[in-house]
Amino acid sequence: MSAAERRSIASLATLYAFRMLGLFMLLPVLSLYAGEYNHSTPVLVGLALGIYGLGQAALQVPLGMLSDRIGRKPVIIAGLLLFAAGGIVAASADNIVTVIVGRLLQGTGAIASTLTALLADLTREQHRTKAMAAIGVSIGVSFAVAMVLGPLVATAVGVSGLFLLTSVLAVIGVVITLCLVPTPDTGDFTANSQSLGGLLGRCLQDSNLMRLNLGIFSLHAMLMAIFVAVPSLLEDQGLLRGDHWKMYLPVMVVAFVAMVPLIIYAEKYNGMKQAFLSAITAIIVVLFAATWFAQNYWYLVLMITVFFVAFNLLEASLPSLVSKTVYPGGKGTAMGVYSTFQFFGAFCGGALGGGLFGRWGVSALFIGAAMLAGVWLFVAWGMAVPPKSENLVLYWQFGAWDAASLRQEVLGESEHEEAGSP
Repeated sequence: MSAAERRSIASLATLYAFRMLGLFMLLPVLSLYAGEYNHSTPVLVGLALGIYGLGQAALQVPLGMLSDRIGRKPVIIAGLLLFAAGGIVAASADNIVTVIVGRLLQGTGAIASTLTALLADLTREQHRTKAMAAIGVSIGVSFAVAMVLGPLVATAVGVSGLFLLTSVLAVIGVVITLCLVPTPDTGDFTANSQSLGGLLGRCLQDSNLMRLNLGIFSLHAMLMAIFVAVPSLLEDQGLLRGDHWKMYLPVMVVAFVAMVPLIIYAEKYNGMKQAFLSAITAIIVVLFAATWFAQNYWYLVLMITVFFVAFNLLEASLPSLVSKTVYPGGKGTAMGVYSTFQFFGAFCGGALGGGLFGRWGVSALFIGAAMLAGVWLFVAWGMAVPPKSENLVLYWQFGAWDAASLRQEVLGESEHEEAGSP
């Protein structure tokens, strides 16, 4: 990996971390402080939590296409500024509807697919898996840090101050984009843009890809749904708002430490499907049990721990499965569709979770989330795990060459490898 690639990966990972930190810090506190806003109801609180996902889902692919036309950086900067503007709108709110408007505006800064495309522009194929792993680590770390910092910051400066902090982090992201992130060479993306309809159709017709898309939809829907209720349940059990981080910190550490060996074992012994289905089953069990034990503090801790062990495993494995399942040349489109399902799941989870919680109480919320996981388990049961494969990247010095020579070189290399294999 070249120095330029390392710099690109480090700067983009930092940009991802700042952006996601601002987004995730609101998750453990927004439902706690929503009662301070006029016209607040559980349904509107859930909508405020998940509405950003609607903007993200609607604009992910269009902004990715726009970045093909005008460049990655202008789209990224515009998206970060929209996110900052949404934070300012929400910070000035005295009613929950204005908070929802601010969160929706934050969601219109849908730059995830553009950031992924920029990462691909700045790295070679053989290093792209490492680059995506670095981005995944930065997102995971920012999520864990946000779960701890969110309650602390909200206690110190309130939710309005927290929204302003998200805007500051977005502005820092603009500075990182301008000063640290390299600018890729301009490419011709016209052919790819014109064939998007065909690529999109293939993604939506692929049953294995759609199983994975339903999976990320369900996972983020459940995440948003349970955070409509969990912060309030913790407070009901006597845990002060400013002390919620004391529960989240060890839970996040345990969830990360437990997830790593599970992923390694599944990859090494070809047990990804078994680990995948086991994680979904664990989520179903703890969510159904929560309908009886949600008023017990230690059960809540256990439920959140098991949920995040499973969540981390599934969140880490799903993108990898998508990239291995997709047909050649369709990875970018497949990941765009995948991101759209992910963010739409967050929207549906927040909205429907708030509706269930407000109408029938916390038990209905957990039952609804468990039933969604049950549907996912049923669909995932028939998924085909793609075989292990490696990409072969060829570099050819153009000049005196012909098709026969190229074919002979590739086939000769393959025959040499087969002869050397046991």
